[in-house]
Amino acid sequence: MTNQIPKRLLQTPFHSRVAQACEQNHWEDWKGYTTPAVYTNVELEYFAMRNSASIFDLTPMTKYRITGVDAHAYLDRLVTRNLKNLKVDRVTYVAWCNDDGMVIDDGTIFRLGPETFILCSQERHLDWLEWSALGFNVRIEEATEQIAALSFQGPTSCAILKNMGLSGIENLKPFDLTHFRFDESDLMVSRTGFTGDLGYELWLDPENAEKLWDRLMEAGQHYDVKPIGSEALQIARVEAGFIQAGADFVPAEQEVRQGRCRSPYELGLGWLVHLKKPHFNGKRALQEEKRSGSRYRFVKLDVQGNKPAEHSFIYNRKHKAVGTVTSAAWVPTAKRNIAFASLEMPWGEPGDDLRAEIYYLRELKWTRVMEKCTVVQGPVFDPVRRHATPALNF
Repeated sequence: MTNQIPKRLLQTPFHSRVAQACEQNHWEDWKGYTTPAVYTNVELEYFAMRNSASIFDLTPMTKYRITGVDAHAYLDRLVTRNLKNLKVDRVTYVAWCNDDGMVIDDGTIFRLGPETFILCSQERHLDWLEWSALGFNVRIEEATEQIAALSFQGPTSCAILKNMGLSGIENLKPFDLTHFRFDESDLMVSRTGFTGDLGYELWLDPENAEKLWDRLMEAGQHYDVKPIGSEALQIARVEAGFIQAGADFVPAEQEVRQGRCRSPYELGLGWLVHLKKPHFNGKRALQEEKRSGSRYRFVKLDVQGNKPAEHSFIYNRKHKAVGTVTSAAWVPTAKRNIAFASLEMPWGEPGDDLRAEIYYLRELKWTRVMEKCTVVQGPVFDPVRRHATPALNF
């Protein structure tokens, strides 16, 4: 009798379908789960997202269920955004900080009932969440394994969900959520996503995960719906202007060298900081930063040429390094070479003369170029279909 070697990584409830579709056999570790980086071809997966519909296994995203009579008050104290007007069946984007006003993470809060919330984040924060709950009558439970989730994004996503029998889904507004019967279980659908496009996220019990995947593929068979991996999603989220923990900032709890984490103001998230609301974690530090100014400015850059400025230094007109690129991609729909960068103040104003130092490898030879960068204000990709209600029927 041979001893079985225990699996090092967890498998999501969709793994049987995911593994069958992953022709490249290109996998990566996402918070302890094995997930595809690429299924077939990055470009084809990206264009499925922008031209038809795409399926992304969202299950490994960290999820916390927060319940109790003080759940709302607790979350309002935890995050920088005022949650006073967060109604049941709504979702909101938030960030939360340590006492020094440095961002621990960003994520979304789903209000499922008067005293029931789901907090989704990139990193795991159970210890911090429990420490912050001192004095509140709340229960905090990690629910990552208890909830299977798919991100279903693209212009035909609404039409496909209607084909699947989700009647009235077109009337769901951005950041609204609703529930449907899925056989004998509940299917929660939110009009949310990480692509900047029309799209939805689907949440249900793990035992029904494979059935949901099959139903989506069947309903979308004439739309050429495709599963996508993390590399295609990376391009889409840069094009949409979305930041990511661990890529564009160091979560404050993970900082090793002092000065490497960032405040909301230094990440372009100042609109999430509501200083007029009562006390919240990091409020005093953020009030002081508002008065005295920030150390860094987070910007989107339109980089000349078509070589992504990954891990590049940004230089000013005097050839002094004034910042670094955190994420970069050639974004096909907008047809622009976009980079996110953290720049030392006061750099990053529109009109600043900036250059990206880019190294790229071709035929075993490294080439260095200095490409002009233009500060981008406003979204690079923001289609009408993302906001339209009823959702457009493609």
